[in-house]
Amino acid sequence: MAILVLVRHGRTAANVDGVLAGWTPGVGLDERGSEQVGRVGRRLAPTPLVAVVSSPLQRCVQTADAIAGEQQGEPPARHTDEQLGECHYGAWTGRPLSELAQEPLWRDVQERPSSVRFPPHDDFRSESIAEMLDRATAAISRWDARIEEEHGPGAVWAAVSHGDVIKALVGAALGSPLDRFQRIVIDPASVSIVRHAPTHPFVLRVNDTGSDDIDLTGLSRSLTKAAPGADGDAAVGGGAGSD
Repeated sequence: MAILVLVRHGRTAANVDGVLAGWTPGVGLDERGSEQVGRVGRRLAPTPLVAVVSSPLQRCVQTADAIAGEQQGEPPARHTDEQLGECHYGAWTGRPLSELAQEPLWRDVQERPSSVRFPPHDDFRSESIAEMLDRATAAISRWDARIEEEHGPGAVWAAVSHGDVIKALVGAALGSPLDRFQRIVIDPASVSIVRHAPTHPFVLRVNDTGSDDIDLTGLSRSLTKAAPGADGDAAVGGGAGSD
């Protein structure tokens, strides 16, 4: 399958203030967040992206624009997909984390997230964490298949989303139960890379916030040249990597 680059949006004032923004409208990047996404865009510039798909929330759209804007050559296709949007936190939306941490549900979010459904609210949708993972996984599968059909198995695309969404997606790719997804850290403007092969996913990077270039052209070429079905098995001993 195609190669997926998962990018969390850059920092916002809500992140700094410890507020659960959720689907609150108008939450954009702060100055530091704009610097972060510019750096991510430059890091990914050596890798030709065929598409950048983002959550429709402002902070993700700004991040996706920065990534697409740094691409060399033909600009990647740009899309938004609500299924990659933030978890619908319902009545938790817009509240301080310090306040939420005093509620009984907080411990379930930390220790038993697969059992959690966020409380309803008149203005903000609520969903369970399991529903969040299901719809994000379905969106990734749909886009991955579309990208490969249109551009081939070595195509690289980026999905720009949110911390909890990416944590759950990476956990699923690792085969980890949802109740362990809080063990994964996904920082603002971090890069995680997953390739969904026919047999199972391969996780290439998690929470990369470094400064080195991310050049996936070698891996992309190797997958383009591979015989059908030859990319599904892991190299015993670790293999030689890709140039």
